[in-house]
Amino acid sequence: MKIHFTGIAGAGMAAVAQMMQDAGHAVSGSDQDVFPPMSTFVEGLGLPVAWRLDAANLPADLDVLVQGASAKLGGDDNVEARAAREQGVRVTTFPELVGEATRNRINTVVAGSFGKSTCAALAAYVLRSCGVDAGWLVGAISPSLPATGRWGRSPEMILEGDEYIVGPNDRRSKFALYHPRRLLLTSLVHDHVNVFPTFAEYEAPFRALLRGLPEDGLAVLRDHPAVREVAGETRARIVWYGGGEGGWRAQDEVFADVTRFDLVAPDGSLTPMTTGLLGAHNIENIVGVSALLLETGLVDREGLVRAVAGFEGIRRRLDRLTRTSRIPVIEGFGSSWEKARSAIEALRLHFPDRRLVVVFEPHTFSWRSRDALSWYDTVFEGADRVLILPPPGHGAESHHQATLAEIVDRTRVAGIDARPTLTASAAHEALSALKGDEAVLLLSSGPLLGLPDSLPPVFDRLYGA
Repeated sequence: MKIHFTGIAGAGMAAVAQMMQDAGHAVSGSDQDVFPPMSTFVEGLGLPVAWRLDAANLPADLDVLVQGASAKLGGDDNVEARAAREQGVRVTTFPELVGEATRNRINTVVAGSFGKSTCAALAAYVLRSCGVDAGWLVGAISPSLPATGRWGRSPEMILEGDEYIVGPNDRRSKFALYHPRRLLLTSLVHDHVNVFPTFAEYEAPFRALLRGLPEDGLAVLRDHPAVREVAGETRARIVWYGGGEGGWRAQDEVFADVTRFDLVAPDGSLTPMTTGLLGAHNIENIVGVSALLLETGLVDREGLVRAVAGFEGIRRRLDRLTRTSRIPVIEGFGSSWEKARSAIEALRLHFPDRRLVVVFEPHTFSWRSRDALSWYDTVFEGADRVLILPPPGHGAESHHQATLAEIVDRTRVAGIDARPTLTASAAHEALSALKGDEAVLLLSSGPLLGLPDSLPPVFDRLYGA
């Protein structure tokens, strides 16, 4: 088929485009108003890509147009989608396309409020390292994988399952279309308050996902009260991880540049493991993926240990950006309270003697909503100073958007030294006179005013060892 992706620089869209290209289809794409790393990533895919939406971008004899759900793409008014419909071309979404294309594969969905990108990428990497030619869909960039999406030739397919809705006209969660045989559920905490105002509404698609597993399927579940509350929905075999005896867990962790721990199986057997990933939450991610792959028999312990040790993580998830600076600049993905907390706790764990400076951008709808201002009461615990960038304006009318002043004031009331920082140059100025005993965490799911690109070379020059 000829498939055109309108909004190809979305993380999921780019991954599906790669998957479809690997499956043998002719793929093209377009997008606009895109920032790194996705813009540079898409430019390197070797696909025909236009950086302006225009009906002229559609190839002749197009079979399918896949339209992204980002507000900047114009929804029903999207010029490319409108032109496709006028030509009689089917217009669909990437979750629908993935669900249809993988219907005859053995799908493993990796879902949860946090941890799913890392776990999906790690599972794909371990399988690849152990000689299993699996397919995968990962909504983030990993230096350990050749692509974020791959078709593969074995029956196995690893799919990062997003709970967010398919689009404004389709309120189903994306993972509802993926018909899994196996599930790795990493977490369940309230998120995406703009489309799931209550926890019960947020929880509902996860319950349905568990109900959809076949009786001979497998559910690998993190041992957490909220997950236990919904576990009874499934008929599949349940394996627990991250809790106490009886499930898969880690013990004797020693955190350093290379962290060491023992993987403990339900029968009590130990497997010594190492990882270069930062934070206790990444140890838990490794335990969950290990449980999944060992319980299914897809890999052996020796191959698992070797692959985990070599896994380099994914971009924007505690990515060290500086090379020579004695003050490390690390980028974390702060799209929710839990993700932000795990990043801050990881830096406190690995840099306990350094003062922590956080540069934070309230990018997601949840962070920008007055309904979630209570997140700021506790999220920055352990930080010595927080520079807060302005919230973006797209979609502001849909979720009771808070102002920058409200966010800063709420953070200050929590006892945090919070400072509004309106521009990239203001952030550079604020960070140009550090003492040398700090660590800097860049925290957002958005562009952060370009600071992940502009700040590291300045730090390497100013604070070079």
